[in-house]
Amino acid sequence: MSNFAQKNNILSVSQLNRQSKELLETYLHKVKVTGEISNLARPSSGHWYFTLKDQRAQIRCAMFKSRTQYLKFVPKEGDQVVVTASVSLYEARGDYQLIVDAMQSAGEGALQLAFEELKQRLFQEGLFNAQHKQSLPPHPKHLGIVTSPTGAAVKDIISVLKRRFPNLPISIYPTQVQGQQAASQIAQAIERANRDNVCDVLIVGRGGGSLEDLWPFNEEVVARAIYHSRIPTISAVGHEVDTSISDYVADLRAPTPSAAAELVSPDRFEWLGRFEQLERSLIRILQNRINQQRFHLVQLVKRLRHPKEKLNENMQRLDMAEMRLKNAVQTKLSHEKQRLQEYGHSLSQFKPDKQLALLQQHNSQLNMRLTKAIRDNLSRLQHRLASQAEVLNVVSPLSTLNRGYAINTTELGQVIHSHSQVKKGDTLIAQLHDGKLNCTVNEVFDK
Repeated sequence: MSNFAQKNNILSVSQLNRQSKELLETYLHKVKVTGEISNLARPSSGHWYFTLKDQRAQIRCAMFKSRTQYLKFVPKEGDQVVVTASVSLYEARGDYQLIVDAMQSAGEGALQLAFEELKQRLFQEGLFNAQHKQSLPPHPKHLGIVTSPTGAAVKDIISVLKRRFPNLPISIYPTQVQGQQAASQIAQAIERANRDNVCDVLIVGRGGGSLEDLWPFNEEVVARAIYHSRIPTISAVGHEVDTSISDYVADLRAPTPSAAAELVSPDRFEWLGRFEQLERSLIRILQNRINQQRFHLVQLVKRLRHPKEKLNENMQRLDMAEMRLKNAVQTKLSHEKQRLQEYGHSLSQFKPDKQLALLQQHNSQLNMRLTKAIRDNLSRLQHRLASQAEVLNVVSPLSTLNRGYAINTTELGQVIHSHSQVKKGDTLIAQLHDGKLNCTVNEVFDK
């Protein structure tokens, strides 16, 4: 730049464009713009260049490869879209342009809002709860596919099954997967599969596309058909980055239809490997069993002998048993004989004549002892009687009479104790030691 230009603060074209670019990118960093695509160019570099226009104006746009790969649809001339972009300036030409970060169909905004509203409502109803999810069978016996019979999804599924497990039976329930009638047809196909009750697992899905293309799998009628399905259901809609209401309701979500086929089909090579391993194990077990039985058979053969040898052995055992029996009987007889002799000796000690003699001898001894006891007792009694007689004789009235006394009684035998008992003229009887006197009272005196 010349000194004149610098002194008067004059900008060059490049400086102007650079400052304009910085200004635009600073204050218009992220904007959303809607318009119609025209002049679309897609060179081999992977970048897209197009014009976005409306009825009164247009603007150049650039979308680089690092962003185009995330689009869910391929735009075309005349499409009405909404872009998220930064306002910039192409300095080389001074062209004002948009650097596009994201793009969606103009109708996707409303669809996205409807998607979120339905998702929230079904979530609150519990259609997404894990407790309602069914487990897939570990080894499916029959696979059902709800999709377009001519679409890429069914071809991908069949291709995977041919590679992994071609013997798995398949039932295809054809339906539209795009358009206004698609949602009701998908729901009817799910219900028909449940009525047939042939399949034990069901894949519901389609290949990739825009949000509008995938929208039938975001319809409430499809979500409720999947929820009420008695057959475990895999949702395989679009690509891995695509998410649909069907994914939330289904028992399992697969990133793609091919991935769903991988989930339900065992790997035949893995199975063959397992079969070969099991076969080797079975052969090894059977071989060990055969060896064990062979060894056991050899042992039995060794123990097997000629019947004559067994007969001789049994005869020898019988002879030994007979000798043991004879010895046992002889021993028993000797023992019993000895016991009998002991009993006879003991019995001889208790013969009646000996017992009688012993009893007679004992009786004689008892008689002698009794006679002696009687005599001794009689002698004691006689001595006692004599002693008592002497005592009685001392106090006897007869003894008193022998000393000159007399006992006076009335004629009636009443003993006279006092002079008041008699009166003059009474007759008294005087008892003497050798007789009686009959006396008459002539006088009664006091002391």
